[in-house]
Amino acid sequence: MKMKKNTEKEVLLLIMIYLFYCIEGFAQEHRTVSLTAAADFYSSYVWRGTQYGSGPSIQPSLTLNAGIFTAGAWGSFDFNEYRESDIWFAIELPAGFRLGMTDYYYPGLNYFDYSEGTGSHAFEINTGFSKGGLNLSANYIINKAGGAGSAGSDLYAEVRYSFDLLYLFLGAGSGWYTSLPADEKNKIRICNLGLGTEKEIHISEKFTLPVNAQVVINPDRKIMFLLFGFTIR
Repeated sequence: MKMKKNTEKEVLLLIMIYLFYCIEGFAQEHRTVSLTAAADFYSSYVWRGTQYGSGPSIQPSLTLNAGIFTAGAWGSFDFNEYRESDIWFAIELPAGFRLGMTDYYYPGLNYFDYSEGTGSHAFEINTGFSKGGLNLSANYIINKAGGAGSAGSDLYAEVRYSFDLLYLFLGAGSGWYTSLPADEKNKIRICNLGLGTEKEIHISEKFTLPVNAQVVINPDRKIMFLLFGFTIR
């Protein structure tokens, strides 16, 4: 167990060193930095095939973009006391690859609790690849946090392909993403299957409203969701 904790700390340290190295390079090569604020409004918050909270949700975000480096803060809040506030960063790599990390946190828990039993943060390494309409992603939770609900070693992978009118997606995961008992959390199940469509509604010459709709099926939990949302920037 102690060796596992040390390994997790070493991974975090290596990622942070790489991040600072990239920021230094970007500061020299990319003089233009943008900061964007936005808010998504959804009929329900469904993420990777699982519903969080209940009812409509508001999802504010703040995104910093500096060349191939992007970082931001994102949250989801509904009217039934569900709260989530995450921070993340991502780096675009050559040939369509990307690497990043996300810190999932749930307000109401002690922000400075990083313990396994009651910890409030789940740290996830994010990787991906995009080419044309194809988008692949693989994600790995590196720590166990009782408050956040992560078991450690939680996996989620997804393939998505976009056509002109719609996109299709298929995702599978373990741990967080399944309904299996604790002693079977290492087993992978298909948990996110569906299709969606996106469109921009032109309100005026200076203002457009991006809208999207999804049909999501979770074969593991045997449920289906119909979602609608729009974004204000």
